[in-house]
Amino acid sequence: MVHRIIEWSLRNRFIVLVMGLAIFGWGLYSVKTNPIDAIPDLSENQVIVFTEWMGRGPQLIEDQVTYPLVTNLQGLPRIKYVRGSSMFGMSFIYVIFEDDVDVYWARERVLERLSTVSSTLPEGVTPQLGPDGTGVGHILWYTLNAPQMDLGEQRALQDWYIKFALQNVPGVSEIASFGGFQKQYQVTVDPNKLLYYRLSVAQVISAIRSNNNESGGRKFELSDIGYIIKTSGYLQSMAEIENIPVANQNSIPVRVADVATVQMTGETRLGIFDQDGEGERVGGIVVMRYGENADEVINRVKARMQEVAKGLPEGVTFDIVYDRGELIKESVRSIKNTLIEEMIVVSLVVIIFLFHWRSALSIIIQIPITLAASFILLNAFGISSNIMSLTGIALAIGVIVDNGIIMSENAYKHLAERYAQWQQQQKTEQ
Repeated sequence: MVHRIIEWSLRNRFIVLVMGLAIFGWGLYSVKTNPIDAIPDLSENQVIVFTEWMGRGPQLIEDQVTYPLVTNLQGLPRIKYVRGSSMFGMSFIYVIFEDDVDVYWARERVLERLSTVSSTLPEGVTPQLGPDGTGVGHILWYTLNAPQMDLGEQRALQDWYIKFALQNVPGVSEIASFGGFQKQYQVTVDPNKLLYYRLSVAQVISAIRSNNNESGGRKFELSDIGYIIKTSGYLQSMAEIENIPVANQNSIPVRVADVATVQMTGETRLGIFDQDGEGERVGGIVVMRYGENADEVINRVKARMQEVAKGLPEGVTFDIVYDRGELIKESVRSIKNTLIEEMIVVSLVVIIFLFHWRSALSIIIQIPITLAASFILLNAFGISSNIMSLTGIALAIGVIVDNGIIMSENAYKHLAERYAQWQQQQKTEQ
């Protein structure tokens, strides 16, 4: 079989050259379209299920949330195993699928199962799917440099303006906010006053919830004008919360202000984000989707950040604290220089030792064609250009020329034998 291929190639040199040029052109196109990253994505094919039930201890979370979810998610198709983790107020379920399973197909299966499991969970507990990103999906971290704004205002700016603008960038799975204070109305109940008015905490909570609502009426027309009747009951200030009636005793309403203190404050925090020892900062983490080109996504995010910066308050700027784009550029530049140096050194060694330009050219020309063809295979198997893959290509250059040298030496050997036989035949005939 090999002899026939060699014979056909020798008889059809033009076709072989055209095929080589076609592979080289296809390889150049693959080089431009191949995803670029600094490190390979070796994370497992997983779907994260996040459930929040604030105020509950880890053991209760384990018994009421984590255990029911783990036992019900184990029956999914093409699943390897399910991991569960319980902590104060939160539950995390990691559903690990087989490596060849499409991640969005896996997310659909998990979502279908959650729709049936949710009815067995405590009231008000709703499991959610985590972002469709990998373990190495954190491609960019940024903070806000806003010396004239307090941490609550910075967090509000991050959550209600910057996050929504950056989350629309193609390839971004999530913008995770961190730092600062999340503003909230906090009602601190006095147990002595509850005992005096013979009320419970549940009554206070129920009163606030029922009054923080909006109900619709109907539409009617009068003098060719349509009117919509509705009641607007959303709470908008601390005074409105304080004036909510909890109960009626002796025809006198007992308000929230009579049994509790209402204040505007930040949500309780378990940690802070300090930058360079200069104080707290507010910022966000850009999480990339599965299979995206990290370099392109980072460039798109930076371009959008320049547009968003135009709408920021005066004196507020972005401060990028982690940028994988710089690591990608340095890594690819280093490997690229190594590849060029190796190609030059190998070419010189082949020319010096063979000392025959046609033989050396036939070997050297294999290097760029083989390197270009390797990127075709990288795209076919979904492998990005990273430190690992490019280093493997660099190490394989020696193997590439070894094959050409062996074939050239073998060809010279057979030609020499045939030439010797021809000379012997000529002498015999004479």
